[in-house]
Amino acid sequence: MSFRLALCQMAGSMDKDESRKTAEQFIRQAAEEGAQVISLPEMWDCPYSNDCFREYAEPADGPTVEFMSRLAEELGIWLIGGSISELDGDRVYNTAFCFDPKGKVIGRHRKVHLFDIDVKDGIRFMESDTLTAGKDMTLLETEFGEIGVAICYDVRFPEWHRKMALAGAKLIVLPAAFNMTTGPAHWDLTMRARALDNQVYFAACAPARDEQGVYVAWGNSCIATPWGDFAAHADEKARIVAADIDFGRVDEIREQLPLLRHRKPELY
Repeated sequence: MSFRLALCQMAGSMDKDESRKTAEQFIRQAAEEGAQVISLPEMWDCPYSNDCFREYAEPADGPTVEFMSRLAEELGIWLIGGSISELDGDRVYNTAFCFDPKGKVIGRHRKVHLFDIDVKDGIRFMESDTLTAGKDMTLLETEFGEIGVAICYDVRFPEWHRKMALAGAKLIVLPAAFNMTTGPAHWDLTMRARALDNQVYFAACAPARDEQGVYVAWGNSCIATPWGDFAAHADEKARIVAADIDFGRVDEIREQLPLLRHRKPELY
């Protein structure tokens, strides 16, 4: 079964209301253009900064989740809500809430691998100073088939995505915000590798680049195919990236080049 996937490469703002208005415009446009599954980028309503995560955090029944639920139901779409800063008790998570066409939350992925890095002559960022890591793999059961969801730094860990593929995922959606150090070095390579190794469609939805922002994102949202090429690819500017996803193509490639069947887990 095939369907249209759209990634909303938008830039948020310091104002949540403005960010929600921008997200709504992108989502509505994507739906009008025929997308049935739509994703927002990582931390689209919160500046990507440890100074902001707790300040902008909301509970699971907060206004941003309510906004996404309402829009998914109104438009009759499957919505992967990028990620927002989620408050649960005293803990803050980087969380992707996912909705079915009736507006029901059908998945909640809390970023498992926190972005704690210190690149010489590059960027230093310690998410664990503020955020708590999630623990669970997220698979969405949709009318099209299983869709996996991960967030940004999760992509660096091949075992996590292999686990999703073995559990049935044929598309993995990754709200992500690589920076100007890691983006040009690793973005395209990593997204293609995760698609190729697992023979899945792999879709990475990034924020548009804001040179004046507290965190300058690489952008370049893309959809890689299970053959390892790109079905769609953006530059750094705000735009919608879309492609038709055909799970039958996944089956064909896995039959012709049976990587998953040829695994030898008894040896490694």
